[in-house]
Amino acid sequence: METFRTLLAKAALGNGISSTAYDTAWVAKLGQLDDELSDLALNWLCERQLPDGSWGAEFPFCYEDRLLSTLAAMISLTSNKHRRRRAAQVEKGLLALKNLTSGAFEGPQLDIKDATVGFELIAPTLMAEAARLGLAICHEESILGELVGVREQKLRKLGGSKINKHITAAFSVELAGQDGVGMLDVDNLQETNGSVKYSPSASAYFALHVKPGDKRALAYISSIIQAGDGGAPAFYQAEIFEIVWSLWNLSRTDIDLSDPEIVRTYLPYLDHVEQHWVRGRGVGWTGNSTLEDCDTTSVAYDVLSKFGRSPDIGAVLQFEDADWFRTYFHEVGPSISTNVHVLGALKQAGYDKCHPRVRKVLEFIRSSKEPGRFCWRDKWHRSAYYTTAHLICAASNYDDALCSDAIGWILNTQRPDGSWGFFDGQATAEETAYCIQALAHWQRHSGTSLSAQISRAGGWLSQHCEPPYAPLWIAKTLYCSATVVKAAILSALRLVDESNQ
Repeated sequence: METFRTLLAKAALGNGISSTAYDTAWVAKLGQLDDELSDLALNWLCERQLPDGSWGAEFPFCYEDRLLSTLAAMISLTSNKHRRRRAAQVEKGLLALKNLTSGAFEGPQLDIKDATVGFELIAPTLMAEAARLGLAICHEESILGELVGVREQKLRKLGGSKINKHITAAFSVELAGQDGVGMLDVDNLQETNGSVKYSPSASAYFALHVKPGDKRALAYISSIIQAGDGGAPAFYQAEIFEIVWSLWNLSRTDIDLSDPEIVRTYLPYLDHVEQHWVRGRGVGWTGNSTLEDCDTTSVAYDVLSKFGRSPDIGAVLQFEDADWFRTYFHEVGPSISTNVHVLGALKQAGYDKCHPRVRKVLEFIRSSKEPGRFCWRDKWHRSAYYTTAHLICAASNYDDALCSDAIGWILNTQRPDGSWGFFDGQATAEETAYCIQALAHWQRHSGTSLSAQISRAGGWLSQHCEPPYAPLWIAKTLYCSATVVKAAILSALRLVDESNQ
């Protein structure tokens, strides 16, 4: 297993986000502009078609991920020359698409409350394009009927403004399709690196339909595809995200922040985050981002404060709403994990448990619990262990009764081999690491002895700590942040050693 030193060096590159079939399919459509890029992406897609003919994450199954990925891949494969060259993949894909949209489909169906990022905006556009290409979508009207209301609600949030790089909808700019470019502020979409909101799929759409052949967008995409294996990640670059989450995981362990050697090791990474922190606004995924978010800002505030820096809490407070904190402006539904991380930032800032802001966040979290069990699911991560474990770390001292109940749920769901997994089937190293972090934190905080459970989990994790890791994180489709997951695992293994001492 790597060390935190080597992990942070990787995090600083910001390229730890896994490739997705959805984003890669958009790059594969660029054949008319760049044959080499298109062919590399197409090869990646065809090598990763699932046994049932669909595309997306094999585990865990997510209907929205599988539908968007398969639609995007099939649109790419049936465009121009690809259909003849990849006839076998097309035939299997057609069957998979029929099965996914059939009323007889066996498995989780569309749940708009549990959808991937921008699904209600993107899916109707892709389905319309698929129809133009002659791809049959069963029950199309039924699926679109569930999406239309949420799509309209989200677009109303824009208040008539055109989509530009300062609005979150830019991340899903392909929602405009071939005929909706009028929705876009065309000259104010690109970031300094040529991308549209650091999204390969949005950038490919831009190069195809907004500014055809745009050299800056194509250069951004080429830099990713040529440096990898032909796949395109869910987003790139994301070094602030990867650094602050790696440091947050490190901070769960018993490190001596007064040790000059430790300070020197982490100095350049803390400096990088602090240099890009904008007073009153915070940070986004990457240092050059034009859009800050409450989640990254809250975690960065927590980390910078713990390591002796002085960020301003006002950057977190700007996201405060009447009943919760928003991740982004124009957000339709709140994120539980973002509010959990706000709670951690408020604690680090010295807010008392009786402060109205703390009480507001706690009330929102209490009201958002999964029915019938003491756990929480969120729109940024598929597993309830992520949000629940982070809640225990953030809410201790604020609401110990809530934390105790959440600890009970974690203990009751530990598998006989010591691992955890929220979904039927396999347990994962990532989820097991989060649970170890929560148990170790609660053991230190409450004095409750949990060494046996932690040790059992550590034994399993030490045998299952290497990649590949399941894509449990949520963007337009599911992805994995390998650097962040490795940091969580390394943190958990350290905590196991500390618990045994």
